[in-house]
Amino acid sequence: MSVSLSGYRLAIATCSLFPTVHPDDVYFVDVLERLGVQTTFCIWNDPAVDWAAFDAVLIRTMWDYFQHYSAFLSWVESLDRLGVPAINDTRLIRWNSEKRYLLDLERQGVPIIPTRIGRGGHLSEVLPSMSGQDVVIKPTVSGGAWHTLRGTVGSADFQQALALLPTHLDYLVQPFVPEIASHGEWSLLHFAGIYSHAVIKYPAAGDYRVQQQHGGSATQAVPDAAIVNAADKALAAVAALGHREQAYVRVDGVMVDGQFRIMELEFIEPFLHLAIRPDAAERFAEYIIDRLRRLKNGSDNQIASANAGGTS
Repeated sequence: MSVSLSGYRLAIATCSLFPTVHPDDVYFVDVLERLGVQTTFCIWNDPAVDWAAFDAVLIRTMWDYFQHYSAFLSWVESLDRLGVPAINDTRLIRWNSEKRYLLDLERQGVPIIPTRIGRGGHLSEVLPSMSGQDVVIKPTVSGGAWHTLRGTVGSADFQQALALLPTHLDYLVQPFVPEIASHGEWSLLHFAGIYSHAVIKYPAAGDYRVQQQHGGSATQAVPDAAIVNAADKALAAVAALGHREQAYVRVDGVMVDGQFRIMELEFIEPFLHLAIRPDAAERFAEYIIDRLRRLKNGSDNQIASANAGGTS
């Protein structure tokens, strides 16, 4: 690891539920500070924060943004207005904040879990052709299995649960993928567009959710070359959509009939599993130093101009 005395001021955006450094990020933040970055943890929707005082913002434990989506979009707009860049830039953040991006990936030839979009209160327009199927329904803007429903289309229990979903939200409708429980869900971590490490996640017995708060588990694992290649192709599709600068991302997917299908790309506030890979924490910190340097001297403006020609 190289040594730098950068003097850059980096806001690390958090939320009121997780206002300071998360245990998984402790070593990573320590490396940043040893490299001379002045880190300050800031609750994203705290009106007292002066975002203009920072050279850039790194979004980390903003794990409630989807519950305050309009305010989140306004906050992102305020960063643009103040000229304060985000480490994953704001165009990418906006695109990634709504899971309709999965359809963008599909149009680019990326295998995804088959996905339909339905409006709350009108999901009956999407579901008739799926009668008898085991499906998962989740908001297009969500996280942590928030307002997520699994059930058999047409069953009485499912219809009752469906009626309780908030009607002001849009939803993804996807077939349930049993391979998540039997073979696990992969999460591949990439920094600066380069594969770093991976974990495989399993739900608790009898559940379908892999998140830790729902009893899920994650173990470091080594994916085969086909899985890494599939993740790389998905990120290449994101670049083709105009988002070439990808500081960090978690690629979630599952093997179905020998094919890796993307479940989610998380560019906003992913759990990065850095505590198990200190070498990855060091590489990520050094990349941030490089990104801050480019932002400071204006060379990232060339990237921004090139990205502006893409679609989102």
